[in-house]
Amino acid sequence: MIWTLPNILTWLRIFAIPLVLVLFYLPWHWSDPAAGLLFAVAGITDSLDGYFARRFGQTSRLGAFLDPVADKLIVAVALVLLVGRGVRPVLGLSLEGTRALIVLTAAVIIGREIAISALREWMAEVGQRRKVAVSRLGKFKTIVQITGLSMMLYRWDLWILPTYALGLVLTVIAAALTLASAVSYLRAAWPDLRAG
Repeated sequence: MIWTLPNILTWLRIFAIPLVLVLFYLPWHWSDPAAGLLFAVAGITDSLDGYFARRFGQTSRLGAFLDPVADKLIVAVALVLLVGRGVRPVLGLSLEGTRALIVLTAAVIIGREIAISALREWMAEVGQRRKVAVSRLGKFKTIVQITGLSMMLYRWDLWILPTYALGLVLTVIAAALTLASAVSYLRAAWPDLRAG
């Protein structure tokens, strides 16, 4: 069952990646908000595909593989785009301070995703995959991360709401939650790592 509703939503999230890229680099005044909104919609499909898979009994091995791949790809692409773009000073930081904060945040989030993916693969090989299944903290981290990155990609202020600055704050919080969830997964896997 390749073309179930959950799998279609996951494929749409993957196909949104090049569209976010194109919108991000278009020279039109509305391209930043469009990239941010498309990223937000893609993030919403992350919650919906899992919900529909459980609700309609349409879980599959393909979906279990594609869903985390789609999540990691779209987040990594957004972080790389934001690191590569000129930033403006926010939160009382200098231009270089803001850039350094974004680079550090991106390195933490991407590094954690690589490390935890490797840990999950190893735990699956020793038959202990359930010990490092996605936790509530991990799900909350994803929500904060998608919201923050959407706002940073959107870039425009909404009325008096400093969207970019608020998005950066949320993304830094997501990076802290990323580290906390990584520690939680490592603690759960530690007995198996030591025994191995």
